[in-house]
Amino acid sequence: MDDIVCISPIDGREVARRKPASDAAIEKALDAAHCAQIEWAKTPVAARVAAVMKFMDAMLALNQEIVPELAAQMGRPVRYGGEFRGFEERVRYMAAIAEDSLKPVLPSDPKEGFRRFVSREPLGIVFVIAPWNYPYLTAVNTIAPALMAGNAVILKHAAQTILVGERFQQAMDAAGIPAGLFQNINLTHEQTAKLLASGAVDHVNFTGSVGGGKAIERAAAGTFTSLGLELGGKDPAYVRADAKLDFAVENLVDGAFFNSGQCCCGIERIYVHESLFKPFVEAFADLTRKYVLGNPLDEATTLGPMAQPRFAALIRNQIEEARSKGATALIDPRLFDANREGTPYLAPQVLVDVDHKMSVMVEESFGPVVGIMPVRNDEDAVTLMNDSPYGLTASIWTADVEAAETIGRQVETGTVYMNRCDYLDPALAWTGVKDTGRGAALSPIGFEMLTRPKSFHLRQTI
Repeated sequence: MDDIVCISPIDGREVARRKPASDAAIEKALDAAHCAQIEWAKTPVAARVAAVMKFMDAMLALNQEIVPELAAQMGRPVRYGGEFRGFEERVRYMAAIAEDSLKPVLPSDPKEGFRRFVSREPLGIVFVIAPWNYPYLTAVNTIAPALMAGNAVILKHAAQTILVGERFQQAMDAAGIPAGLFQNINLTHEQTAKLLASGAVDHVNFTGSVGGGKAIERAAAGTFTSLGLELGGKDPAYVRADAKLDFAVENLVDGAFFNSGQCCCGIERIYVHESLFKPFVEAFADLTRKYVLGNPLDEATTLGPMAQPRFAALIRNQIEEARSKGATALIDPRLFDANREGTPYLAPQVLVDVDHKMSVMVEESFGPVVGIMPVRNDEDAVTLMNDSPYGLTASIWTADVEAAETIGRQVETGTVYMNRCDYLDPALAWTGVKDTGRGAALSPIGFEMLTRPKSFHLRQTI
């Protein structure tokens, strides 16, 4: 089998090369996970939570090493400091609610002579297939609560961020997590499919493309393995006539271009009330021109390269296709010295005169490009926001909370934001609709996804 290789988007150099695990090593890992999980499930929830908190502390202690390492692997500028603020917030929140979320559910109608309850039992072995764009945040969404709930975890990380899996293992070992309970394994796509088809894992959580999600479903077909899938997105924003213009512009520019647009819930299309359209577009384009495209290891860089040249090529093709159909590009790529055809260094782009006949407005971009359209009213905005096969998040920019809720109820999405975007609140379920996926992470509902109900109906008198 070919080695798993990480190539840096900074300069094309090889960052890491790893051998895929052998069949014997995979079988050994599964056996170890199974044995460790049986004992771990007997451990009180409070002790499991304490162990995961030690893991979190061990991971946070690695931050200074991890930030430049992550930039080298996938290109995010070091000035943003990695992912550990959100990482810590999510782990701490899930730890705080673990005991309450995992306690038995009692019937509302107690019956004399009977003890009845529904316990939350761990699933067994949870298989996490993590992506490269937010390699720590996306993985910990499942890993931390899965362990707290009494499961074992096997992690297969993306080739682009292969070192992240090793950092997870390093922190788990430093925290004294029982041997075999958490294991990072290097697997090819073929090995991953084979493992899923074997039925040896009890739950799989995958974050990635729609095509990848379909491949996961096919591989696990017939095994009854439960699935959590967070797939593609084309997240919209709607700027109403009563929105605070400067605030909306500042936040939506960041929502569109942070991490070079490689965000699951990044803003990819914007609908602006016609009364604000001109000033909004002018301010949006002016702020976009202030980005500094360059080497992510340079503190002055605010926009790094995309993770791979082929990702940048897709965005360039979307832009050219849109322009050929009448779109106007507001940003001159020549303003950005690092912008180069054939490389992952791509200037941000703002398109107007766009419509839904253009791929940039309906197909996932996952890069630093956004299309902006005027709309006449809320009804038009809702129609356009729903004109997508995806549904992860949608943001509404307005001074009217009631209007935001009314509009939000009509939008086909997993999360509705008002006056913010591109954020994950761990107290709320992270979920999607349509082709964006199935299942949910975080919040008490996240624990439900990682456990199974077991009913106890105990008659105490005969």
